[in-house]
Parts: sequence; C-alpha cells; structure tokens
Amino acid sequence: MKNYPLHITNGDSLTNILKDLDYSGDILTWEEMLCEGCTISNINSDEFLKIRANFFNFYYDIDLNIEEIKEEFDILNHTEKFSEIILWFEYDLFCHINMIGVINLLQQKKINLPIYLVCSGRIEGDKNLKGLSELSQGQLSAHYKNKVKLTEEDIELITSIWDIYCGKDHNLLKPYIVKSSSFKYLNNCLKAHLERFPDSVSGLNVLEKNLLEIVRDNDIKSKNHLLGYALNYQGYYGYGDLQFARIINMLSMFFSESDDGIKLNRKGHEALLGQHNFSLEINNAITFGGVNKLDFQFNKQQNKLIKTIQNAH
Repeated sequence: MKNYPLHITNGDSLTNILKDLDYSGDILTWEEMLCEGCTISNINSDEFLKIRANFFNFYYDIDLNIEEIKEEFDILNHTEKFSEIILWFEYDLFCHINMIGVINLLQQKKINLPIYLVCSGRIEGDKNLKGLSELSQGQLSAHYKNKVKLTEEDIELITSIWDIYCGKDHNLLKPYIVKSSSFKYLNNCLKAHLERFPDSVSGLNVLEKNLLEIVRDNDIKSKNHLLGYALNYQGYYGYGDLQFARIINMLSMFFSESDDGIKLNRKGHEALLGQHNFSLEINNAITFGGVNKLDFQFNKQQNKLIKTIQNAH
C-alpha cells in the first residue's frame, strides 16, 4: 500500500503548520479538553458527546455542535485508504489526556492500523520544554522522522489508564507513574494529575498554589498579567487561557486588587502557609474524568489521594 497517513493533531495551530509544510496524508484536528470535566470509558458513543457538551456549556459557556463533531470524526469510519495513523501530541497533561482519549477511540472503533507518536518536550540545547507549534521546521521534521511506533503493550497501558481515569479510584494510576513505556512524559503527567487535587493541609492544588506564589513574588498589574505568568510557568499541565482565567477568578478571595495591581491579602498568605484548609471555600467542584476534585485530597506524606472527610464513608 502507498504510504498515506492520517495525522491526528492536538489543535488548529499545528494542523495549519502541517498543511503549510505539505505533509503527506489527511489531517484530523482533535480539539478537546479531556483533562477537565466528566468522561466515560466509551468515547465512541452519543452519551460521551452529550456529557462533554454539557460540561463545556456549564463551565465555559461554550456550545458544542455535536453533529459537526460527528461529521468531522466520520473520517475514522473510513480508514481503508490510510497506511498508518500519526498522533501529534505534546509533553503536558492537557495533551496526554487527549492523546489517551484518541487512542482509546481508535481501539473502540477497531481501527487496525499502525499507530505512531510524535511528541515534543525536551529539545537539546534548550532548557525549556517546547510545544510542537514552537518547533522550527527542521526540529519538527526531525521529530517526525523519529516518530515512535506504539506497541501492543503501549496500547494496553493506555486503555487501562483511560478506564481508571473514567473511574472512581485515581490512586490506581500510581503504579503507572513508575512504569516504562513509549510515552516518555506520561509518568510526569500522571503525577501532575494527582497533584491537581487539593493538598490535604492547605486545600490548594499545585496550580492554585503556584498562582498565589506568582502574586506573592512578582509585581502583578492585573488578572490578565497574572494569566500570562500562569501560562508560561505551569510545568507539565499545558492549561489554556480559559482554564486559567476560571481558576484565577475562583482564587479572587486571596487577592487585593487596586490601581497599583494585585497583592496577596491576609487570607492568601494564610493559604500559602497552610494555616487553614481552603478547598471548600475555593469550591472548585470540577470533575476530572470520573472523580470530583473536592471528593479527594492529595496527601504528600502518604503520596496518594485520600477521601475528603465529609466524603469518607
């Protein structure tokens, strides 16, 4: 068979780059945010799309056109012309959960084609992790040339992780943090995921704590200024503008805003010192897969999630 791949990208930015560079094959753009909101194991279902549409509408006031999504993804019902599938996803949690979803969808549709992964992150000679759209043409070409073919064991690993993510016990992800696979950044992403739950002492998760520390340690002029810092200094999360804007608004109780900018108030300093558990006051009751964020807290000493007291029964 002639080499004619189906590229599945992590967003419009990369899709446009691949089109401009005339990469051979067709391109499907995966525009989801599976790292937030309720998910169920069966992605290949109307129920899944309805759940996701409800999430985006409730939390971000975005109306998904389900029929349009179905039309776009109809290409996965006609894969006979393709020789292989190339996944283009990055090092961060946002991308990895989406990638996990994509691989599971391919399995659920019983698409029997070789699957390759192009994943950016560490670049030789650069101390910062890089997204695919940030790579030079030469770097992107080198990544494509060195793409990794996923094994059956890789697919089984990802299927297991998706089932756990959609379930009620995310501590079951812990063994996978130290498991080796073709996904070189997966371990970091799974660890980062568990730390998205409120800390058992302060009630702040890693992202919330980081935002308060940015306000404490920098001359922040506005929420928009803070948003810029958050996007640039978030480690392995890969969150976007909408996600951080929502989190910043939920943390407003810890700031004092004036013409001089944003400063931590007393409550903000208390939160960073761990003098009180603020998780219920923040009340960020978003769902990660199958688990509500407020139902569990991350205990650093035990290095695992523990049930929040009012839910421990």
